[in-house]
Amino acid sequence: MTRMRAIDAAVAILRREGVTHVFGLPGAAINPFYDAMRADAIATGHGLTHVLARHVEGASHMAEGYTRAAAGNIGVCVGTSGPAGTDMITGLYSASADSIPILAITGQAPVARLHKEDFQAVDIAAIAGPVTKLAMTVLEPGQVPGAFAQAFHLMRSGRPGPVLLDLPIDVQLAEIDFDVETYEPLPVHRPAATRAQAEKVLDLLAEAERPLIVAGGGIVNADASAELVELAELLDVPVVPTLMGWGTIGDDHPLMAGMAGLQTSHRYGNATLLASDFVLGIGNRWANRHTGGLEVYRAGRTFVHVDIEPTQIGRVFAPDYGVVSDAGAFLRRILAAARERVLPKRDAWVRECAERKGSMQRRTHFDDIPVKPQRVYEEMNRAFGPETRYVSTIGLSQIAGAQFLHVYRPRHWINCGQAGPLGWTAPAALGVAVADPDAPVVALSGDYDFQFMIEELAVGAQFNLPYLHVVVNNSYLGLIRQAQRGFGMDYCVQLGFDNVNSPELGKYGVDHVTVAEGLGCKALRVTDPRELAGAFARARELMATHRVPVVVEVVLEQVTNIAMGTEIDSVAEFEELASTASHAPTATIPLR
Repeated sequence: MTRMRAIDAAVAILRREGVTHVFGLPGAAINPFYDAMRADAIATGHGLTHVLARHVEGASHMAEGYTRAAAGNIGVCVGTSGPAGTDMITGLYSASADSIPILAITGQAPVARLHKEDFQAVDIAAIAGPVTKLAMTVLEPGQVPGAFAQAFHLMRSGRPGPVLLDLPIDVQLAEIDFDVETYEPLPVHRPAATRAQAEKVLDLLAEAERPLIVAGGGIVNADASAELVELAELLDVPVVPTLMGWGTIGDDHPLMAGMAGLQTSHRYGNATLLASDFVLGIGNRWANRHTGGLEVYRAGRTFVHVDIEPTQIGRVFAPDYGVVSDAGAFLRRILAAARERVLPKRDAWVRECAERKGSMQRRTHFDDIPVKPQRVYEEMNRAFGPETRYVSTIGLSQIAGAQFLHVYRPRHWINCGQAGPLGWTAPAALGVAVADPDAPVVALSGDYDFQFMIEELAVGAQFNLPYLHVVVNNSYLGLIRQAQRGFGMDYCVQLGFDNVNSPELGKYGVDHVTVAEGLGCKALRVTDPRELAGAFARARELMATHRVPVVVEVVLEQVTNIAMGTEIDSVAEFEELASTASHAPTATIPLR
């Protein structure tokens, strides 16, 4: 048996579990881990690739972006004791909320001093417990291999999610017996639908005249988008993806019926859901911003819910039939059953859905100065092709992006869906760029989201991680301002001021171009919508030449209200709707 430090065993296990990249910041209590990474790199000649973040929360979001970019990826974030762990909590929360597996590793004070209020010693396992599948301070060196094996087992089994392992420095340094060569990952458990359950769903579906499939993020997690599309085509049933499931079926597919919801939705998507009589939800949560009020959402419809987590069935409302299953396993099972059936024709219903998609469109083409945000997304549709990976988190920028952009492939809309922390976008985009360095990565932020973790741009400059960051700047907390309309106020949401160093900005305050350039990146500012196409083309040239992030800031009108509501049958439209094809020139179906 080989004698080694427990922390050397931990690094060896990371490699055996398929980890290739680590995002983090060294510190005194986690230095043994960094020493183990260095020793591993010397011994093997190809150690773990470490990306040095500027903030530990940024490292956790980079790990999220890395995981979300490709099936099978697990992002790892590393930090020292105390505040490093507490900084990771937001990343662990957003990963937990969206069923994203990431592994957080923290250093800790020596075991004997954990109860003595040692410097930067905090019970991080207790703090992280509610937002992880496992949060454990490993107190015995001999437990380190088992703790890491269990971490990967839990992250991959059932509903995916994050794990935190906290390693006291003396535990890291202690020697243990460990055989790296015979280590094997633990078997992964995912529940699978039975043939009888698949047949029952098909029986219920056969009774429907106007069925829909609601495709959730669980399909993306299961890497089963191809099976979803095959099922939709076999059954001739339109698909309404959730925000987390966007891209499971391409926006240009004839059966893509649009997204439904209160904010990140299409007019035709809501209308089609309201016209349906049967909804098969696969790998979705019935999130409140998708459903709105349940009385409206459920009225007159039969619901089947398929989810990997047993306690999700009935959590929001009791479906007419529930199936506990991994989304991919369910889709494969129901496909096998459906191929052996005579299936009803649904030509009239499919045509009806397509007609709505071709007629109920919002206007994007505006020539106003300052720029209206709708025009930005129209030009993004022109400039960026189906291979583009979009990254966004929250705000009017994200809501409008979901209403107007087009996504054609799974994992090409990478979004923090439930938690929505400001500042998530830039570090997550860097994680995506690390995971898929050849893909065009386009991040989308409002000015406030961009300012939250703007320091992480330096990571992209240091490690040559080019991506394009579109910043729509209205110098406002736009979503909060719009929400304040219900209170009749516009209070504490203005970000503008007279910048003494950049008077040309007027009242727009922060000079994002100068800040981005100071962090080693390139940046462009656009004030005229006619300049957008050229700016995007120039940004791509700068990315190719300098291999750094490039920011394209678009100066918007300060007040724009984006379509939203409290019920899916009463979403308020604040702008003129499209009435000619020229009003929505990049729509996937020309306006009829």
